[in-house]
Amino acid sequence: MAAGAKRRTLSLLERSLRLPVALLLASGANGEDSAMEELATEKEAEESHRQDSVNLLTFILLLTLTILTIWLFKHRRVRFLHETGLAMIYGLLVGVILRYGIPSTSYHNKNPPSCALKEGPVSTLLLNVSGKFFEYTLKGEINSHEIHNVEQNDMLRKVTFDPEVFFNILLPPIIFHAGYSLKKRHFFRNLGSIITYAFLGTAISCFVIGNLMYGVVKLMQAIGQLTDKFYYTDCLFFGAIISATDPVTVLAIFNELHADVDLYALLFGESVMNDAVAIVLSSSIVAYQPSGANTHTFDAAAFFKSVGIFLGIFSGSFAMGAVTGVVTALVTKFTKLHCFPLLETALFFLMSWSTFLLAEACGFTGVVAVLFCGITQAHYTYNNLSEESTKRTKQLFEVLHFLAENFIFSYMGLALFTFQNHIFSPIFIIGAFIAIFIGRASNIYPLSFLLNLGRRHKISGNFQHMMMFAGLRGAMAFALAIRDTATYARQMMFTTTLLIVFFTVWVFGGGTTPMLSWLHISVGQNEESEWDGTDRRWEYHRVGVDPDQDMQQCGDSFQVLQGDGTQAEGQSKTKQESAWLFRLWYTFDHNYLKPILTHSGPPLTTTLPACCGPLARCLTSPQAYELYCTE
Repeated sequence: MAAGAKRRTLSLLERSLRLPVALLLASGANGEDSAMEELATEKEAEESHRQDSVNLLTFILLLTLTILTIWLFKHRRVRFLHETGLAMIYGLLVGVILRYGIPSTSYHNKNPPSCALKEGPVSTLLLNVSGKFFEYTLKGEINSHEIHNVEQNDMLRKVTFDPEVFFNILLPPIIFHAGYSLKKRHFFRNLGSIITYAFLGTAISCFVIGNLMYGVVKLMQAIGQLTDKFYYTDCLFFGAIISATDPVTVLAIFNELHADVDLYALLFGESVMNDAVAIVLSSSIVAYQPSGANTHTFDAAAFFKSVGIFLGIFSGSFAMGAVTGVVTALVTKFTKLHCFPLLETALFFLMSWSTFLLAEACGFTGVVAVLFCGITQAHYTYNNLSEESTKRTKQLFEVLHFLAENFIFSYMGLALFTFQNHIFSPIFIIGAFIAIFIGRASNIYPLSFLLNLGRRHKISGNFQHMMMFAGLRGAMAFALAIRDTATYARQMMFTTTLLIVFFTVWVFGGGTTPMLSWLHISVGQNEESEWDGTDRRWEYHRVGVDPDQDMQQCGDSFQVLQGDGTQAEGQSKTKQESAWLFRLWYTFDHNYLKPILTHSGPPLTTTLPACCGPLARCLTSPQAYELYCTE
């Protein structure tokens, strides 16, 4: 009994000693496993960092190569291809290399696990794998027949940017520069025509293209070429985004050749305003939600609600951009920031960029807000800046605009091969080309006829043909198309938009100079040139009008009124040339707004009633009195 009890006691003792040893060994194994996992995670993070650096370096090299080629083209006076077209070509070449030159790796499960969700797919998924929690994010829906063809090439995945990068980082400097560098004299002289083309013309183009594309979709459905849903509202959305013109190539050539300033103003003004209209119009179409089971039928209440949303978003965005510009003007006027040009430039930059983000955060459209912020900053704030800051701000946004625009066009070329959800439909693509041609013609020719009934300076037939030819598509159409590629219809729209941008930039952009000659539109540059070997520049004998003439800085910088002779003569000339609406606005602006927001214009003590004397003296700066006395 004693021996048996002793053996049992030893057995229990052995087991009690064996258990901590096993636990220690298990904890040691777990510790080694976790250490190995941490090491693998660190290596993966390092490799991901290196991959991101390579991706960014690829785009920087693309831009560098584009800049060097642009210099070569300008040196050789080559105009058949603009820098945006060059950027697209280089992007295409890199896209081919990434797509077919680098072997793809596959990490996905060939037989993915199935699960049932009571609701739709969630944006973030948490999984418990052996007691460890892993977070997965939603990338989008994949067709069931393509489940085994999913590309897992790290390079292709990472060079596909989040669409928000285009909207929040790349678009703001492009749109702001358009407003900040506006040639206001010629813009306001053609203000009525520009607004008509931008608002009414874009709406006409949208509905013409949308209805024609709906017929194309019905044809595709009838012959069995449509594999998924494509609604009428999708066609209208496509009409809205593809109506955004971007004749950057044509305008650059116009600027180099010093073509007719009115034609330049009409094209530039229409493209600037029509981008804003197109983005608000597309948002209104997306917001169209009829009541009832079928959400894609026509509903009068939903239609007028969409019209109200359009007006509300546009007016709210306009007000937000103008208010931000006014606040910046007041800050720069009533502080001594001009003594610190670096701080002044930094504040100007941040206030201008924040306008876009503020409008988007409030549910408005940042494109409209930052456009009118740029116009307001150029008209008011620019006059309060120090001489150094005026140069810095112009050069800063010019460089940002150049880099952002060429980056977008480079990415367009890249996306043709790296985007993994392209849907190429020959019928849809051909129909889209025909539709945009008809939509552009329905916009330009009828509206030009109506405008000529009331214009003093008629829009000639050759000008109308050139405006028709110059309806290129570019960065805005691409940015609107790539923002949502979740559905079959949006993926087909994105692919078609890319091809339209390529064709219009290369063919229409490259044919601008021959078209100007064929239409007998005079340019202001003589073909004769002299080579100055001292400073290595070409000196051209210009015999026409320089569209930048109104940008000269004399007295009231960036004035609308720039001409020969005295300021009074310039004012009189502008009032005669400008639209009647602007003539009313100019009087109010010159007598009240300019003196309140800037150091220029007559002092408020001379324009406000005597009862407002204390307020006038408070709002009028000493510099305003000095400038008024020297005039």
